[in-house]
Amino acid sequence: MNIQPPKIGATRPVIRQLDDSAANRIAAGEVVERPASAVKEIVENALDAGATRIEIAYADGGKTLIRVSDDGCGMTAEDLPLALSRHATSKIDGSDLLNIHTFGFRGEALPSLGAVGRLSIASRAEGFEAAQMSVEGGRPGPVKPAALNRGTVVELRDLFYATPARLKFMRTDRAEAQAILDAVKRLAMAEPYVSFRLNDISNGATRELFRADAEQGELFGALAGRLARILGRDFTDNAMVIDAEREGIRLTGYAALPTYSRGAAVEQFLFVNGRPVRDKMLLGALRAGYMDVLPRDRHPAAALFLSCDPERVDVNVHPAKAEVRFREAGIPRGLIVTAIRHALAEAGQRASSTVGTETLAAFRPEPVERQMTLGEPAPQTAFPPRVYQMDRPSAGAMRASYAAQAPLHDFEEAPPPPWAMPAAQPLIQPSAPAQAPAPPARQVEHAPLGAPRPAGHENYIIAQTETGMVIVDQHAAHERLNYERLKRQMAEKGVAAQALLIPEIVELSPGDAALLLDHADDLARLGLGIEPFGGSAVAVRETPAILGEINAANLLRDVLDELSDLGGSDLVLAKIDAVLSRMACHGSIRSGRRMQVEEMNALLREMEATPFSGQCNHGRPTYVELKLSDIERLFGRT
Repeated sequence: MNIQPPKIGATRPVIRQLDDSAANRIAAGEVVERPASAVKEIVENALDAGATRIEIAYADGGKTLIRVSDDGCGMTAEDLPLALSRHATSKIDGSDLLNIHTFGFRGEALPSLGAVGRLSIASRAEGFEAAQMSVEGGRPGPVKPAALNRGTVVELRDLFYATPARLKFMRTDRAEAQAILDAVKRLAMAEPYVSFRLNDISNGATRELFRADAEQGELFGALAGRLARILGRDFTDNAMVIDAEREGIRLTGYAALPTYSRGAAVEQFLFVNGRPVRDKMLLGALRAGYMDVLPRDRHPAAALFLSCDPERVDVNVHPAKAEVRFREAGIPRGLIVTAIRHALAEAGQRASSTVGTETLAAFRPEPVERQMTLGEPAPQTAFPPRVYQMDRPSAGAMRASYAAQAPLHDFEEAPPPPWAMPAAQPLIQPSAPAQAPAPPARQVEHAPLGAPRPAGHENYIIAQTETGMVIVDQHAAHERLNYERLKRQMAEKGVAAQALLIPEIVELSPGDAALLLDHADDLARLGLGIEPFGGSAVAVRETPAILGEINAANLLRDVLDELSDLGGSDLVLAKIDAVLSRMACHGSIRSGRRMQVEEMNALLREMEATPFSGQCNHGRPTYVELKLSDIERLFGRT
């Protein structure tokens, strides 16, 4: 093993004062990580200036050119030199670093960009002449007259030319362009009443990558329109409105249904006072809100906005202002968890419409190349799926056909048609005798899950609704109903605790022991009783009876990991819920059991009245809804 030389040699080092150019380049290393960081800082300045229209253009992934134009309040010729000086800003006066209402406040972005690239600013304030100023590698140029009607144009060329070592760590043009697009979309979500346009002008050609015109109307309507433009209409169609408040902190936004989940955490957007953040505590709260409705390999989709008094949150804890720190961290975390749980409960049996879309896609005929046998050469062109042509019957013939094919509403055997052969026998004999007729189906067809028909393959309930049909997985649906019933009983009676004959002593570090004991009351409500045992040891005296025999030391350490990482822990509750889920599974209707019509009808009605019944305990949908118009399209009827 080679011994590293000491940091300080025989000669004592001399402390030196760095010049402004070096200091700006060091600051740029924290503020400007890549071209997307530069775009973010400049666009935030435009928003702070009151811009209602912002246009961004870049070339070569932002490495050679970034241009941001806005129609904000602009600057005068006297303001430009100050704007390019370190720690000069119009957004705060320095007396209060907590009462911050703007994106920027440090006054570092523009001088940092000018230190590592070629920066040019042209601006015009109302009632003043336009002016421009340039900075190259930290060396400012003179203020000159400019031609500009209104607002500000910031142009950054050759990013990191003054620090060539940083260029070696840049990614491909495509990756940097994607990062710019993501940054612009996040800011566009935060400001739905501002127009955004993003163009790629590489190689002299202009290509529009993103455009979002200013939305109109009230907050939720404008936000829904902006989210639909950025995340797609499927997200807003399958999202729940979130609007809750607790102790002066308000939470608004949209959270998607559990059945509209993602394979990665790519659609989780959190904002604090309009600022996009990536905060572990808030992301953990979002995950906790979907705790027992999503499997571990699926992730929720949401766009949530927290608003509070600026003095209750510190935004100056991260160089890029990507993280925040709340004065009372438990309030926003609990607000997010509670608001999502309430929204899910109100959604009831609602499931994502994309489930039905995927089901319909499975019915569609495969393309010709998919139907070819292996070994055959692929065609030169991709052929579309086959289209089945049919002559359109008359309106009278269609009505007669529909009447003949419609099921009877009292479940009585249909009389044979005139053309039926008297000796005709059914091809498939029923596996059980017919049950007593159910109440007329017309009475329940108007219900969300419709009127049940005989089950398919003794596992699925087929129900007819006013607008189509519903296919229900009877085992998954009953499992969810039993699970919610067990959780409701546990909430009413509390979690039974089992006292240990000999308390288990767990040795922890002083900090971990103090953190754990701070949450002792919350853990006691879940049946986990702990108390100090001298020094930094903790004694476990009770464990949740429903968990049976457990390793208390491992459980405490897992709880500590969540407390340290997320500021709260739902681990004990999650373990209890997992046991209840297994109990619900064993007590549910098994696959292969033929249900009577009355049982099917009762199951559907209970699903309509039970929260979270749209997905099973593992996050899979309990039913699929198919619209009549889509079914008719499959058969060429439309």
